[in-house]
Formats: sequence, C-alpha cells, structure tokens
Amino acid sequence: MLAARYTRSIRLFSRSLSDMNATSAPGPVENSIRKKLTSLLHPTSLSITNDSWQHRHHTAMREQGSNGETHFTVHVVSNAFENKSSMQRHRIIYSALSEEFSQGLHALSLKTKTESESAAAAVV
Repeated sequence: MLAARYTRSIRLFSRSLSDMNATSAPGPVENSIRKKLTSLLHPTSLSITNDSWQHRHHTAMREQGSNGETHFTVHVVSNAFENKSSMQRHRIIYSALSEEFSQGLHALSLKTKTESESAAAAVV
C-alpha cells in the first residue's frame, strides 16, 4: 500500500514537472525581446527561452502570477558584437530592453557571440 502511494506521488510529480516545462506560445515580453534584438543586432542566430516557470517562487513571479515573464535565457550570434567585450555586449542588450526591465522583466542569462566565435566553438 505504501509503495502504491509512493508510485502515485512520483507519477503526479513527474506530470506536474512536464506541465511546467511544456512549450507554449511566446508571450508579449518574449516577442518584444525578439523584435528589439533582431532590429538592433541583425543576428544570424537568436534563441530565447522563457525560464520563468523555474522561478515561480520568487517575489517578481508572485507579483505577476503564474503567467509572468520574468526570466529568460538569450543566445545571440551577431557581428554587431565584433571588437566588444562581454560586458559591452551585455550592456547593449540590457539598454535595449530597459523598458521591459521597468515593467517586470527580472533576469536575463546571456550568451553573446560573433559569427566567427560561434563557428570556432562549433569546430571544437
């Protein structure tokens, strides 16, 4: 009986994790990030992942409810980053998204590369 309850609990937990991880349509914040970075950087590659569900217990998420868009991972490959340090690249992006930060965007995890850096990393 205990084993059956344990198995049922594991199944429910696994289902709730997959529900939280489910891919859904991009929200307005993600769309805004994509539009602004595409316009500014003309990237050859842009990947945006909404990680907000992983942070639903944070204050910023509770304030926006369960559908908040507060945490993202952004991977950008653009020659606009040529001859710029990592710090300069991040400042460009943070500056471009200042409006989103003022409206509840809480955190970005950024990976920024030039085309040549991306190609070199692919060879390794």
